[in-house]
Amino acid sequence: MGLLDDKVVLVNGGSQGVGAAIARAAVREGAVVAVTGRRPEPGEALVGELSAAGGKAMFIRADLADAEQAMHAVGDVVAAYGRVDCLVNSAGLTSRGTLLDTTPELFDEHIAINLKAPFFAMQAAVADMVARKSPGTIVNIITTSAHGGQPFLAPYVASKAGLVGLTRNAAHAHRWDRIRINGLNIGWTATEGEDATQKTFHDATDDWREEAAAKLPMGKLGQPDEIADFVVFLLSDRSGVVTGSVIDWDQNVLGGLD
Repeated sequence: MGLLDDKVVLVNGGSQGVGAAIARAAVREGAVVAVTGRRPEPGEALVGELSAAGGKAMFIRADLADAEQAMHAVGDVVAAYGRVDCLVNSAGLTSRGTLLDTTPELFDEHIAINLKAPFFAMQAAVADMVARKSPGTIVNIITTSAHGGQPFLAPYVASKAGLVGLTRNAAHAHRWDRIRINGLNIGWTATEGEDATQKTFHDATDDWREEAAAKLPMGKLGQPDEIADFVVFLLSDRSGVVTGSVIDWDQNVLGGLD
C-alpha cells in the first residue's frame, strides 16, 4: 500500500525477531531500511533477502550496549541516505534476575540495552529531524511486563518501565517539532530470541510454543509479522496525530481478573 513510500527507516535490533519483521514490513511499504545488530551474519542475510525482493536496505554492525554505537548508527544512516525519517528501537535484553539475585553488572546490562541505547538513538535521530525542520516518527518496542512483570524479570522491568516514561517525555518535548513518538507494549511473542530464552532459563522442550499457545485466549503467541504491521501503521501518516501513546499489544487485559 506504500504507507512508507520514500521514507528512511532505521530499525535498531533489526537483524532478527520482531525487528527483522518490522524491516520486512517497512520495505514492503516502500521504505529504505537500515538495520543494526551485533552479529553480521543474520543482518547481512536479512539485507540480502530484502534486496533480492527489490527493496533497498543496509546493515550496520553495532553493539547497542554501547551508547556511542547507538548514536553512530543514526549518523551512518544519515551519511548513506541523507536523513532518518523513522526510528524503531526494537533491541531488548531479557536475561533473568530477581530483586534479590540481580547483580549491579546485570542491572547495568539491562539499562544499557533497554533504556540507554533507545535514549541516545532517539537523541541522534531527533537532532537530525529538528536540524532539517522535518517531521518524523519513532516507535519504541517495550513490553507488557513494564506494568509490573514477573519476579524473575526485575532488571528487565526496571529498564523497560523507564522506556515507557522516556517515550512519553520525548513525545511531549517534541510534539511542536511534529515528531511523533509512541511505544508498543508487546506480550509473549514467538521469536528466535524467545525460543532461546525459554530453553536457556526454563528448560523448555522444542514444542513449548504449542503448549504455550494452548493456554492463551487467542490460541497462539503474538506473531512478529502482526506486530510489524502495527508498527508500520504507527510510523506512517495513517496513524494521524497520535503521539505519546504506549499501547498494550497483547491478548491479556491489564486489570482483568477471572
